[in-house]
Amino acid sequence: MGTPRFAVPTLEKLIQNGFPVLAVVTAPDKASGRGLKVREPEVKIAAVNYNIPVLQPPNLKDEKFAGDLRSLSADLFVVVAFRMLPEKIWSIPPIGTINLHASILPYYRGAAPINHVIINGERITGVTTFFIEKEIDTGKVLLQKKTEIGEKETAGELHDRLMTTGADLLIETVDKISKGSIEPVSQASLVSAGNIPAAPKISRNDCRINWMAEAGRVHDFVRGLSPWPGAWTVVVDGEREIQLKVLMVDKAAAGGLPEPGSIIAIGDEPAVVVSGGAVLLQLVKPEGKREMTGAEFLRGFRPGKNAFCK
Repeated sequence: MGTPRFAVPTLEKLIQNGFPVLAVVTAPDKASGRGLKVREPEVKIAAVNYNIPVLQPPNLKDEKFAGDLRSLSADLFVVVAFRMLPEKIWSIPPIGTINLHASILPYYRGAAPINHVIINGERITGVTTFFIEKEIDTGKVLLQKKTEIGEKETAGELHDRLMTTGADLLIETVDKISKGSIEPVSQASLVSAGNIPAAPKISRNDCRINWMAEAGRVHDFVRGLSPWPGAWTVVVDGEREIQLKVLMVDKAAAGGLPEPGSIIAIGDEPAVVVSGGAVLLQLVKPEGKREMTGAEFLRGFRPGKNAFCK
């Protein structure tokens, strides 16, 4: 059960490692983009390539869908990047339903763990396999694998690494389950001192940059939302206002700066003043335009000396 690209390597490796995949469950096709072209989920495309039956229920609580799943007589359900399942679905297989989560549980439970670990400046994350239970992301842990986060690594880059690492961990998990050589452990036993940060779904309003923060925090915030959903700000220059998606920044050393939010030039790149310093805008996307370097934006926008970001 899965929908986006993150789930595809797991499906492919299950098949390549000889595990009989009886069916794939994914989201319905939907129209998107210019012209509302109908697009198929990437997991569906992969499943069709392997001649695996595909189920696309609009409603996961539908009794016909539950009946279709029961008729498969599957031993185990595997979930990667899918919707929250009702109990009457995840409780069907005799072994249970396992999930792959892109964090080291119980830390960063929720829909957006990859974004949040980077936004929060974490240096270690990883992937976890666990049994699904009633409360989301709280089931007994099967296996975990940790990895370091690069100082400048973006959410997109970490996503691609964890996609592969997670698929390998999932295969190891299923193999050990099939051999009876794995012992699930409660998440409570994995808690160390301190708070347990969460990773809730990110809304557009959550992506607005706070220029009153320190340069390091702004840097982590931007790369934690790059390339999707994208940190953003509004550039104000007199009567002009431009909404700007900010995809890459770097910390800049500068002294004698105006108030936070002010736009200045450092070399041929635009920079925004933050608390205690400044950040260079290295890759941006003005609303309605293509992605461009900060230098390209500076040449085209030509902000006045009173321009600022809000």
